[in-house]
Amino acid sequence: MSREIIAADHAPEAIGPYSQAIKVENTVYLSGQIPLSPDTMELVEGDIEAQIRCVFDNLAAVARAAGGTFADIVKLNIFLTDLAHFPLINQLMTEYFQAPYPARATIGVATLPKGAKIEMDAVMMLT
Repeated sequence: MSREIIAADHAPEAIGPYSQAIKVENTVYLSGQIPLSPDTMELVEGDIEAQIRCVFDNLAAVARAAGGTFADIVKLNIFLTDLAHFPLINQLMTEYFQAPYPARATIGVATLPKGAKIEMDAVMMLT
């Protein structure tokens, strides 16, 4: 079984001992992304919408580096420090994903790294 480490130039570097993604055959496991600017490695400024968009952009950069797109994502996990943002997540997902949408879990958490309000990870299947 082949295993490939994926590193994206246009996404934040890992902030711990992990890879941005690991590709095993045609499955790619994308590590959690928080709203870090790839250039500064600091949280993006702005409201929760800016943070959500940044996380989607970071995930997209890692997906591209692995040879895929959001159309290849089969499972998305979303971690929110405030579940009141659930409707906004749903609204913005329709801008980044098209039907059939990936399976998804949205989980309320107390805190996230660097004080982020959102984190997402994903599983992608390449054809």
